[in-house]
Amino acid sequence: MARRANGEGCIYKKKVDSNGKCTLWGANIMIGYKADGKKNIKIIYGKTQKEVKQKLEDYKREMLLNTYSVDHDNISLADYYYTWLMDKKPSYKATSFKDYETVYRLYLKNRPIGNIKLKKLSQMDLKKQYRDLMKEGTTPHTIHRINTKLKVCLNTAIREEIIIKNPCSLVELPKITRTKKREVLTAAEQTRLIEAIQGHKLELLYIVALATGMRLGEILGLKWQAIDFTNNTIEVTNTVQKTYIFDDSMNKKIKTIEQTPKTENGTRSIPLPVSLIPRLRSHRKTQLENKLKYGQSYNISDYVFTDELGRIIDNKKPNRNLQTILKKLGIEPIKFHGLRKTYATRLFENGVPPKTVQTLLGHADIQTTLNIYTEVMDTEKQKAVDTLNNIFNF
Repeated sequence: MARRANGEGCIYKKKVDSNGKCTLWGANIMIGYKADGKKNIKIIYGKTQKEVKQKLEDYKREMLLNTYSVDHDNISLADYYYTWLMDKKPSYKATSFKDYETVYRLYLKNRPIGNIKLKKLSQMDLKKQYRDLMKEGTTPHTIHRINTKLKVCLNTAIREEIIIKNPCSLVELPKITRTKKREVLTAAEQTRLIEAIQGHKLELLYIVALATGMRLGEILGLKWQAIDFTNNTIEVTNTVQKTYIFDDSMNKKIKTIEQTPKTENGTRSIPLPVSLIPRLRSHRKTQLENKLKYGQSYNISDYVFTDELGRIIDNKKPNRNLQTILKKLGIEPIKFHGLRKTYATRLFENGVPPKTVQTLLGHADIQTTLNIYTEVMDTEKQKAVDTLNNIFNF
């Protein structure tokens, strides 16, 4: 018996063996009309119903991408998002494209909201979708992220005069309850950490993080040519990320890639403490010794932080190691990103202006910097109160 999914064509059993098991599935989809006026039907086959359904979806998307006359009156939200995303693919960095593709694959494709016609999409449809996702265990933070990505897509639909208003701008989103998490080391804890990592394989990596406030991707992407040993500065010009890469057929594979910083502010010059210079020189010498030691087995590159064989360090390793070290010290663990905030905190504690800290951190928005500043000032105010309590101890 033929089974019809919404807008996906007709899927049916083509062959059944003597035991009643289907050994070949088929699908029909109309792709236009022949010269004699009869319907032009595309037939697709597969061993399983799931395989045929996937082939049918892929073929339909290819039709959308290869036609110049997309029916905007009847196109579904999922199909419009897909065609928009593929059109944007060349202009997006791999990491950004992955984030947008995830929204399509997990939250639009094969979901009721994805089948709604774009022109009929309302804020109530989105509200129901987000409510259902919450029941599935999706966090409010993720829902905000989904809505943000979808909003960018639908802004294009407004510019193309397909829709008048963006329902993503109107929908009521679940509130994000922000729990206060520990993200910064105190000065005393920082000193203990520095003492504990002496001799550790990632010792210098952690020291550079604390001394420069660089992001992990920026540190892993740091090259020797970016270090000015005369003026004691680092030029941040690229990052290294492990992410999924999609080919033209949307097949994906995980790969470590090098790319430019996310924003223009991310490209910046950072001063290096003088005490770091000899340590970096020593590290460079060790790298050259390993190159001679391992010969052809050594991976030649200009990266500062590599393993013994010259390979880029796994981006999960610094965070895992940091957590383990802090636990052994009896210090509540923070993520690797917390070292960046610790750097900013030390600057604020020593009177460095927020605007300068923003430049050093490469924040695109000063508010991000001020949020750290506010936390530091709250701590400083409490210290002032404690001082007054000691002075006026009647």
